[in-house]
Amino acid sequence: MTNSSLLPSSTLLDLGPDFYDPVEAAKFPRLELRYYNPSLCDQLRWGASELKTHLGEFQPVPGSLPQPLALRYHGHQFQQYNPELGDGRGFSFAQFKEGDVLWELGTKGSGQTPYSRRGDGRLTLKGAVRESLATELLESLGVRTSRTLAFFETGEELQRNDEPSPTRSAVLTRFSHSHIRFGTFQRVTYLQQTAQLHKLFAYTREHLVRPPFENAFTQKGEVTELFTQVIHRTADLVAQWMMAGFVHGVLNTDNMNITGESFDYGPFRFLPHYDPTFTAAYFDQSGLYAYGEQPHAVLWNLHQLGFCLRVLEPQLNLEEIGPYYQNVLHAKARAHLCRRLNIKSRGEDHDEALLIALFDFLAESRAPFERTFFDFYRGRNVSPDSLPAYQSARAQEFMRQWNDYQIANANHAQDPYFTRTAPVTLLIDEIEAIWDAIRFRDDWGLYQYRINELRAMRGLYGHRGHA
Repeated sequence: MTNSSLLPSSTLLDLGPDFYDPVEAAKFPRLELRYYNPSLCDQLRWGASELKTHLGEFQPVPGSLPQPLALRYHGHQFQQYNPELGDGRGFSFAQFKEGDVLWELGTKGSGQTPYSRRGDGRLTLKGAVRESLATELLESLGVRTSRTLAFFETGEELQRNDEPSPTRSAVLTRFSHSHIRFGTFQRVTYLQQTAQLHKLFAYTREHLVRPPFENAFTQKGEVTELFTQVIHRTADLVAQWMMAGFVHGVLNTDNMNITGESFDYGPFRFLPHYDPTFTAAYFDQSGLYAYGEQPHAVLWNLHQLGFCLRVLEPQLNLEEIGPYYQNVLHAKARAHLCRRLNIKSRGEDHDEALLIALFDFLAESRAPFERTFFDFYRGRNVSPDSLPAYQSARAQEFMRQWNDYQIANANHAQDPYFTRTAPVTLLIDEIEAIWDAIRFRDDWGLYQYRINELRAMRGLYGHRGHA
């Protein structure tokens, strides 16, 4: 995001009341600001007072949405269709325009809505801590992610099955381009509301996935042009996840953003070492959303979106989704490999060979995933021979190829971050240690220290892309 001003907007109202329900935010007994994003607050020109007014008390932003809107959507959850979804503990709160680019504030833990079902509409403080850490690290690793704008501790005691209870509460606001999901398209398709599907497509094309477009499909038309762009962005995101060692955990279609942004962080994990079977969610017993299955799961989700868009353009050939997606995924994986290693591309064949050599080495050695990318960041003044895992034959083959590459950015390589002996990571035991300090002693020092470390990495692995 540039330094241009953000102007309040209310374009979501253009969709009409069939897409949302006006709701009231919860009234919290306490509002204690625990986290905020300084760069976003500067863009919004908000200080502590505005954060409390708008993101704690949820008083409307003048010129934006007049009241919170809980969005309606359906979705496949673990590939089983569920027509009883929707914003159950959050809402779209405000929108802003930056030139032609739309931004939106969405909440988590802001109270019950018509879609809460048996839930209390609340977010645990641990959940807010985890999401803020995830978005900080993903942004620093160059992943196209929503960002956490702020969260408040709210002074309630919550009962949860997956946390020692009672546990503390919070309300979080994320900053992203949109909260229109694949499941938003699925809902109006399921209900056979073709006129609303046309309206949703037009809104998406005008505000979220805008031309110019390429068209990777045989059939030409507005729908295939937009779908091509969605596939491209989504494949790019998956490649970013894979090169970051990130496991989202719950890749349901209602967690897939039409803009190609990563968002909605629940049981995420970062890989300790390369393991394609590694899962993030304890309830993912089948490994459907394991690290190595993420590309396949997302492709399946894109097919579900394709079924919806084919209503608008019946000649859309869904068999063309897979080949195009795979081509983009592999091309982006090579590009993000080069970005993460600070090397200049040597062309498709050499880059593909390097990618294969790296993951062969990681699979054999079980070397620490992020540590490997850190140690082999080109131009770093530390010899990558500090781990026994680097002495294997496959490691040596990777290094032989790696040595043929030129450095991409010498200035980045000299950054103080790369004088560290180890990278900044967010493995599960580290997150639990941060949370234990908060839970048992109300000590936020370790959390803030890690946030500062994550921000110090910003830009070294590439900049976050925007729509």
